Amino acid sequence: MHSLSLQQPSRRRWLRHAGLGIGGLALTSLLQAEIAPVHGAGQFNLRPKAPRLPARAKSVILLMQNGAPSQMDLFDPKPELTKRDGQVHSEKVETFQQGSESNTLLATPFRFRKHGECGMDFAEPLPHIASLADQWCMVRSMHTDHNNHTEAMVIFTTGKFLPGRPTLGAWTTYALGTENQNLPAYIVLRDPNAYSTNGTQLWQNGWLPALYGGTEFRSTGDPVLNLRPALPQPAGVQRDNLRLLAELNRNYLSRHPGELELEARIINYEVAARMQLEAGDVLDVSRESSSTHALYGLDNPVTAGYGMRCLLARRLIESGVRFVQIHPPAKPSNQPWDSHSDSKLDIEKIAPQEDLPSAGLVKDLKQRGLLDETIVIWGGEFGRLPVSQRTKGRDHNRNAFTILLAGGGFKPGFTYGATDDFGYRSVEDRVSIADFHATLLRQLGLDHHELAYQHLGRDERLTDPEVTGAQVVTRLTTD
Repeated sequence: MHSLSLQQPSRRRWLRHAGLGIGGLALTSLLQAEIAPVHGAGQFNLRPKAPRLPARAKSVILLMQNGAPSQMDLFDPKPELTKRDGQVHSEKVETFQQGSESNTLLATPFRFRKHGECGMDFAEPLPHIASLADQWCMVRSMHTDHNNHTEAMVIFTTGKFLPGRPTLGAWTTYALGTENQNLPAYIVLRDPNAYSTNGTQLWQNGWLPALYGGTEFRSTGDPVLNLRPALPQPAGVQRDNLRLLAELNRNYLSRHPGELELEARIINYEVAARMQLEAGDVLDVSRESSSTHALYGLDNPVTAGYGMRCLLARRLIESGVRFVQIHPPAKPSNQPWDSHSDSKLDIEKIAPQEDLPSAGLVKDLKQRGLLDETIVIWGGEFGRLPVSQRTKGRDHNRNAFTILLAGGGFKPGFTYGATDDFGYRSVEDRVSIADFHATLLRQLGLDHHELAYQHLGRDERLTDPEVTGAQVVTRLTTD
């Protein structure tokens, strides 16, 4: 091979013909010691960064509940709704799908009871989550800007309904980096059988450099796809390939300084190399005790799938990962909290799969001393209507929903905000998605006004405070 042909090859074509997986492309620690740093690389990195403000939390676990859990059937009891069951609602509600035209009020089919010393209200489908009432901060006055799953999920994770923006996890890792350089900063655990609504849009980096996007780990089989070469290679081949790739990247970046995509790719390959050694150990739950397995429901086929993802989240946070995002079971659907036909039946299908593992995660974090510095979020993209759809179901409701928060300096055993007598609108201490994001960032030691990235000549922010009026909800926190 002539030396001239190596100067400007098609790197994509060369990598394809080399037959290397992500792990095969990685710059191993040996190569890092032998090859000089790439000129211009390092403008963006995953090294841990000190927050500008005092921080109560240093990591986040987001338990996404897409499909929209029903607030009046789980968290927000409405005696007036029960009293007027079957009557026509005096206010014409905003509907999304057909079937609610009669505007007939529908009482919850479940009983509510007060739990814990704080007396927090929970309905009977979530007994294990309810048993931790004194750990939860319940926000009943959430509202959002769209009542379709696709757009509302994007709003919940990125702040706006337009796709292509960085997610909360991406902003967090951009601002803070990560404490473990041998694992990705932002890890996603989904049901291995299916993606949730929107798929990978919910953990994208948007226009932030690619190294800040979420990395999928699998809870069954190989945790990371393509981490190792697909076919065994003779001794020394991978090392030579890595050396050549490093040289190509260095030469290319010296001619094109500041090319963020290449910088991100180099860093991701370096992380992939280090993952070959650490990822398997972190995700090996066989080292956990039988009592821990039971705590997460790994001994029960109903709870085992979601329980495994919750247990892996604890192990990842314990290992220094900054942000872990868990998606719900893909049964009964890929938006399992949706309940258009029969609220009672639909909730009874999904709640038992998630209730015990969600509670087990919070218990485990607390007993290990990790809850104080970890924010746990349990919530969906919007709520449900107080009127019936197809006699037993509930349509989408962007005007009110409930989320649960634990740890990270959020007030335990505290219920914040209120909806109207029927649970249709948030009317007291209303919290927008932008307010929610601003508050989360503040607990991580970040000012949502200052956290910015210039894109197309404009300083972009997660909360876009000039447009949304986002404010930190200080009453939710202990400071």
